[in-house]
Amino acid sequence: MEYIKKENADIFCIQETKCPLHKIPSEAKVPSYQSFWSSADKAGYAGTALFSKISPIKVTYGIGKKLHDEEGRVITAEYDKFYLVTAYVPNSGQGLVRLPYREKEWDPDFLEYLRKLDSTKPVIVCGDLNVAHEEIDLARPETNHKTAGFTDQERSGFTKLLSSANLIDTYRHFYPDRRGVYSFWSYRTGARLINNGWRLDYFLVSERILTNVSDQEIRCGVTGSDHCPVVLYLQI
Repeated sequence: MEYIKKENADIFCIQETKCPLHKIPSEAKVPSYQSFWSSADKAGYAGTALFSKISPIKVTYGIGKKLHDEEGRVITAEYDKFYLVTAYVPNSGQGLVRLPYREKEWDPDFLEYLRKLDSTKPVIVCGDLNVAHEEIDLARPETNHKTAGFTDQERSGFTKLLSSANLIDTYRHFYPDRRGVYSFWSYRTGARLINNGWRLDYFLVSERILTNVSDQEIRCGVTGSDHCPVVLYLQI
């Protein structure tokens, strides 16, 4: 919560909160921010949260399908000129055990949900989307083609999400050739010390509001998690 106070952004989105609603600590109440939480039915698993200085018109939880919504993976805040969707996309898991679910269930349903939102207002999607889209988005692509987050199925699903929902990956829009900048490093391998990372955390925006975005940054120097914050600069 100290980072939230220091960054002083208008809106913060957090993924993998792992916190049941009845156990949200008092420290999670940040002055000047309204907070919204979505928790998984399974204790200590998944979950998302959104902190906002700006009062949303409406906040909804999930994407309207019980199969996905019981894991607390999506919060949508409607503002005057856009929808903000914070998402913690399912990881395909060890041995790719959840890849069929990710490819056949989650990806098409999430795409359908975003397209429906976009039919009424522009959309901003942020969060841990659990995919490194291109080889430039991870340190060692050559050895990870069958690793969760970099399979052909996940990457093609992400490509389809961008094209079919008319979304722009803002970091690659501003920095199409920048290498070695990541948002996730595995704890298990000491990967951060050698920058063996992955770019799994994104801001995607509807193409028609891209001109309202001035920059997107990845705060690689911020520690405290195996992920680091990503920041979008938006005037709308």
